[in-house]
Amino acid sequence: MIAHIPRPAHASPTAGPEPDPELDKALWRAWQAIDPPETFRVEIVEGLIEMWRVGQPFTHALTANRLRARLADHLAGGPFAPYMAMYVVGGYQAWAPDVLLAPDDLTGHAARGELGIKASSVPLVAEVVAPGPQDVARDRVRKRRAYARAGIPVYVIVDDYDGHGTVSVLTRPVPGEARYASEVRAPYGTGVAVPEGPARGFVIGEDITGPPMVP
Repeated sequence: MIAHIPRPAHASPTAGPEPDPELDKALWRAWQAIDPPETFRVEIVEGLIEMWRVGQPFTHALTANRLRARLADHLAGGPFAPYMAMYVVGGYQAWAPDVLLAPDDLTGHAARGELGIKASSVPLVAEVVAPGPQDVARDRVRKRRAYARAGIPVYVIVDDYDGHGTVSVLTRPVPGEARYASEVRAPYGTGVAVPEGPARGFVIGEDITGPPMVP
C-alpha cells in the first residue's frame, strides 16, 4: 500500500524530491498513527508512506536471514551487530532495511522516543529486492537516494531481478546530492567485499545469494 503526497515540481530528477520539512513532519505524524498488522512494516521514503509484508517471497526472507547470520559471524566479539525488523530514523524519515548494522550496545542511539535507531549510528544498511515494480523502484532508486541523503556510509543491494542476480555495494555518500560516489556491482557467483566500516572485508557471495539465477 502506498500513500503519495507530491513534492515540489522543481525537484531534481537525479537527486529526487527536495526535502520539505513541513511535509515531512505531517507524514511523520501520519506514520505514527498507523497500527499495521504484525507481519507488515510501514516506512516513509521521499514523500511516500509505504506498507509491505515482511518475508515475502520465501527466497527474500531466506536471503535476508543468511545475510544477517553471516554478518553476525563476521562481527562476533566486536562492538557492532546486525539487526532486522528495526527502523532507521533520519530526520522525519523512517526506513526498515532488511538488515542493518548498529552498535551492539544501543544505549544513546535510539531516535525520537525509541521508535528506531538514529541514522547517524548506522554504518551499513542492506536491502534484498522484492518482486514488483514498486518494490524494485523503492530499493534501487528511492532508498538509494534516501540512504545517501542520510549519510549512511554503506548500502548493499542484493537483487534477484537485475540480470541473473546482482550484488551492489555503494559507498561514499554525498548527502547534498542524494547519491553514492562509489558503486561496485557484480553478478551472483562473484563475491563482493564490503570495503569499509565495521563490516570491512565481509564477502557477499553464493552462500548468501545462492547461485546465478536461471534465465
